[in-house]
Amino acid sequence: MTIIPPAPVETLTLMPHCVQDGGSWCATLYTWTNNNFLAQHADMIVGKTISITIVVVIAIVFRWLAHRAIARMVDGATNGRFTAFIGRARRLRRIDDGAGGAGNAPASQRRMQRARTIGSVLRSVVSLVVLLVAVMMVMNELGYPLGPLLAGAGVLGLAVGFGAQNLVRDFLSGMFMLLEDQYGVGDIVDLGEAIGTVESVGLRITTVRDLQGTVWYVRNGEILRVGNMSQGYAVAVVDLPIAHSADVEEATELAGTTAAERAAQDDIAGDVLEPPEVLGADKVGPAGVTLRLTVRVKPGRQWAVQRALNGAISDAFDDHGVPRPMLFPGALDGQYQKQN
Repeated sequence: MTIIPPAPVETLTLMPHCVQDGGSWCATLYTWTNNNFLAQHADMIVGKTISITIVVVIAIVFRWLAHRAIARMVDGATNGRFTAFIGRARRLRRIDDGAGGAGNAPASQRRMQRARTIGSVLRSVVSLVVLLVAVMMVMNELGYPLGPLLAGAGVLGLAVGFGAQNLVRDFLSGMFMLLEDQYGVGDIVDLGEAIGTVESVGLRITTVRDLQGTVWYVRNGEILRVGNMSQGYAVAVVDLPIAHSADVEEATELAGTTAAERAAQDDIAGDVLEPPEVLGADKVGPAGVTLRLTVRVKPGRQWAVQRALNGAISDAFDDHGVPRPMLFPGALDGQYQKQN
């Protein structure tokens, strides 16, 4: 007769009691790993793993849906389907309609750049928020106290805010400039210290090239005012000096007729939006009388039209014998100086 010795006492005492529950996570993990610790904490490990997996999956799906929605909005904005989301749609339509076929491409490019920039910012913000929320939910599932973490993050954020307040101001100003469509690439702007053509618009820096070719890098947070000479339409202003002895009415009629004929010529006809308007005598000074003529033109074309009209009207005055003022030093600045 064979006697089977009983199992060692150490094995019986070390084996978790839950192993005897068939089909439980404790028994399953013990069977897979033969590890008492994993078997004893099987319910917690499996439960936490499932909860964390659900949080991660939800975060990934939410981020994907948000990015997809932002991409659809950016695509719609670049195609002109709902430009009101990213700017003033009415003004953009006026630019497109008034500028004709040549103006549609710059306007569309401008909408595309603004929409893509805002879309990139929105995607970054969504990703950051989703990541922070997911990390906090995972830490909460793992049993870490969130109170000290949030307090430390608040202190750190306050310190970073004080240290990088200029950077934050630049980014916020850049965001509002893009949202409000204050200017875009190709616009001629006056930013105070820099006057010229906008070459690039970023969230922190705006690049402007002036008439001398100098490139200015302007921080968006330092821009206090913006003078945009390229939105909607521009006005070409032509000042015509004549002598006191000239017939003002005759000179005014001649200037209006010449301007209308010159504006109808092919080289500038596409830039003129409305017929020229002669305002009449604008200034009366010691040197003579200044007539003023204005014409509404496409954005950025006011100087070319102004030069063309100046040359045509000047030739017409010479051909018809309209006397010009005798200028002397200081007369152009409005300072009368006697000639001895």
